[in-house]
Amino acid sequence: MSFFRALRVYPSPVELIVIYEKTIIEPVFKLIMDLTQLDVKHRIEAYYDFFPPKRMNVSIEVRETTPGQPARQVLVVNKDFAAGEVIYKELPVVTALDADLQTKGTYCSQCLRAIKPELSLQLPKDTSTTAFHLTYCSKACMLASKKQSQSLLFTLDPPLPPEIPSAPPAPVAQEARREAQTKFADYIKKSGKSVPLLVARFIARQVQGETQKLVQATSPSAHPPSTEDDYTDAESRSEKYVLADHLERLRYLEMVPSKEETDLLVSVLRTALPGLEEFITTEKYATLSGKMAYNAFGVSYGGGRNDKPEPTFRPEDVEKTRTPYGTQRQIGSALYTLSSYLTHSCKPSARPSFASGTAEISIIADKDLKKGDVLTIAFVDVTQHTDESVVECRRRRRFELARGWRFSCGCERCVEEGNTMTVEEKANSSDDQKDESKVEDAVKNYARGQAAAAQAEEQGINID
Repeated sequence: MSFFRALRVYPSPVELIVIYEKTIIEPVFKLIMDLTQLDVKHRIEAYYDFFPPKRMNVSIEVRETTPGQPARQVLVVNKDFAAGEVIYKELPVVTALDADLQTKGTYCSQCLRAIKPELSLQLPKDTSTTAFHLTYCSKACMLASKKQSQSLLFTLDPPLPPEIPSAPPAPVAQEARREAQTKFADYIKKSGKSVPLLVARFIARQVQGETQKLVQATSPSAHPPSTEDDYTDAESRSEKYVLADHLERLRYLEMVPSKEETDLLVSVLRTALPGLEEFITTEKYATLSGKMAYNAFGVSYGGGRNDKPEPTFRPEDVEKTRTPYGTQRQIGSALYTLSSYLTHSCKPSARPSFASGTAEISIIADKDLKKGDVLTIAFVDVTQHTDESVVECRRRRRFELARGWRFSCGCERCVEEGNTMTVEEKANSSDDQKDESKVEDAVKNYARGQAAAAQAEEQGINID
C-alpha cells in the first residue's frame, strides 16, 4: 500500500514504475499494478456518479449537439425551469483580475468585488513582494487568497502550513525566491495575460489541497473541514476527487506558451518548494494553459466596464473568455468546474450572471426549460447591434468563435439564418465560411509555428 500511495502522488509515475519493476519482487509489483488499474477504472467510471452534486439541478450527458459532428458531453437540466429562474450557482476555482486592474486597488483580487481603494485591505508589505501586491475587500478574502495561492506564489512566507515542519530557508534562497516572484509578476503585468496567473493559482490550489489532506491525516483536529473560503465543491471533495480530476475531463485548446513564460513559473515553484517544479513539464504547462484558455469565463456585472484598454496583439493572440457581453467589458477571468461543461449557442437557453457583484456565477434560464433540455450559453456577444445586418452579426460572432475557440458554429440560429439568406448573401456566406476555416487553420498553424520556434530555440537553431 505504501508503494501504491507513493505512485499516486509521484510527478513522474512511469519513471517510478520502472524503478519499482527493477527493485520490488514480482508478486508485490504485480499487486501494485493491479491496484493502480482498479483505482483508475473506479475513478473514471464513478466520477459522474458524484459530479455534479444533485443540488446543482443538472447532470452531464453525452449528446450530439451539431448534426454531423461527434457527440460530446453537455449539461442537461434535471427538472423544469421557468425563464428567469436561477438553475444553479457556483464559486470559482481560481480567478484573475484583468492586468490593467491588478494594482489599482478598485477590485478584490480574490472574489473580484468592486471596492473603494481607501477601504481595501492588503497583506503586510514585509511579507509580500511589492511586484504583485494585491488588494482585498475583506479579511476573509485576504486570508483565503493567502491560504490558497498567495503564500506560495507571491510572498516570502513559508509555503506550507505550520503543522508541517520545515527548516527555515537560507537568506540566499529567500532572495532567489523574491527574484523569481518579481520576474513572474513583471511578465504578467507586461504581457497583460490572465492565463499564466490562472495556471499558477490552479497549481497552488492543488498544493494547498494536498498539504491540507496531510495536515488532516497527521492532526485531524487541527483544521476541521470547512468550505467557507474554499472554492472546491464539498460533495466532490468527500468522494476523494481533487481539482486535477475535474480539470482533466475538460476540453482545451492546443497552445504553445513561450519558453520564457514556462520557465518563469517553474522558477517560482522551484524556489518556493524545491521539487515542485517536477510537476510542471513543458507539455503539462501547455495543457493547463489550453484548459484555462478554452474554459475561462469573463466576469462582469453592473453592465460591465467600458475603460478596458484596446488589445494591441494580433487577433489570434488576444485572450478570449466566455461572456455574452464581450471580453472588453469584463473585469477579470475565472475558472469553474461545472460551468466549463456549458456549450455555446448563438441562441442560448441560459445566461451567466454575476448578480452578487463577485465572481460567483449564477446560470439563469433564458427561456422555459423542460427536464432533459440541454443548457447552452453564448461564449461571445450574439446580440445584433444597431449598425449590423443579420448577415454581419452572424459573420462577426462566428469569426470571434473561430479565433477564440477554433470551431465553426453550427447552432440552430446560425443554420436558420443561413437558410433564409438571399442568393447573394449565401454567396458571401460561402466566402465567410472559407474565411472562418482560414482563421481556424491560421490559429492552429500559428500554434504549430510557435512550437517549432520553441524547439529550434532549445536546439540553438536560427530559423529566421
